[in-house]
Amino acid sequence: MSLDFTAIDFETANGFRGSPCAVGLSRVRGGRIVEEAFWLMRPPAGHDHFDPRNIEIHGVTPQQVASQPRFGEVFGEITDFLGADVLVAHNAAFDTGVIKAALQASARPGPAFAYACTVILARRSYSLPSYSLPFVAEAAGVPLIHHHDAIEDARACAGIMIDIAGIHGAESIEQLYQAMSLSLPVMEAFQPDLAQLDSQLDSARLDSARTAPLVQNSSWLGWPEEGANPEPNISADRNHPLYGQTVVFTGNLQIPRSTAKVRAAEVGARPASSVTAKTTVLVVGDGFIAADLRRGDTSAGRVTTKARRVLELHGKGQQIEVLSEGEFMQMIG
Repeated sequence: MSLDFTAIDFETANGFRGSPCAVGLSRVRGGRIVEEAFWLMRPPAGHDHFDPRNIEIHGVTPQQVASQPRFGEVFGEITDFLGADVLVAHNAAFDTGVIKAALQASARPGPAFAYACTVILARRSYSLPSYSLPFVAEAAGVPLIHHHDAIEDARACAGIMIDIAGIHGAESIEQLYQAMSLSLPVMEAFQPDLAQLDSQLDSARLDSARTAPLVQNSSWLGWPEEGANPEPNISADRNHPLYGQTVVFTGNLQIPRSTAKVRAAEVGARPASSVTAKTTVLVVGDGFIAADLRRGDTSAGRVTTKARRVLELHGKGQQIEVLSEGEFMQMIG
């Protein structure tokens, strides 16, 4: 097998994509992992505050990166490791977004590269209630113990890609995409917009000064207001994992549901207010996790009416993917 590529996973310091604090890379040659690399780094200046929620997820602290070089200084080493490989990521919209946003915040250029998304490929290869990394890794028979450890996530992503290529009998990423009638996406060479950089820095300072939690618009019953369902942006990137999906939201999100619907529509998804035969993605807020659907858990207080409907449709064979709020927020940036 001549399956060659490099898998990548970024972890960020805060909610801004351009705040990478760790990256893991796993190089594959001939369908086997042959080399790995890991860097801790300080995010670009002005975007380097750490959100407690992010620390809780990945465990990287400001103290751990205090003596490390910034992203702009490390990026050359990262690209040297990548070489001319196709870049593979689980939810590539997030990781490529990290690179572009961090390059912009660092005021430095970056090269073009082809990339593949194992979320999109997994949807066409497995039948799962959720296509988050732990679910897909389990389906592919890939160990994943410390989710959100950058090097372990990159290694799991590499293993998933190897398994998917094997399922479809593909000997290269290009051949795999051809077999699925997909076009291999390319991130164009990047040049920073210095005028935009000043605006980003101002926005980052404002974000770091905010301490109050986001307030959700809700009805008198305490549930979020559905709001309008905007039309999808048909000009959006067709390689985005939400493009063409019909998305329904349930539970309380960190952002108003109307805002979530607008952001989903911007990347080409069709927001909807109820779970129907057309639903393909359910985004769940607090009080419920995707694993509950796999177990068929309908315990009191943990399953909303929409989630119960998804359980019913799963039982009838309808494929509806479940995303956590965090996964959705990563996808929309």
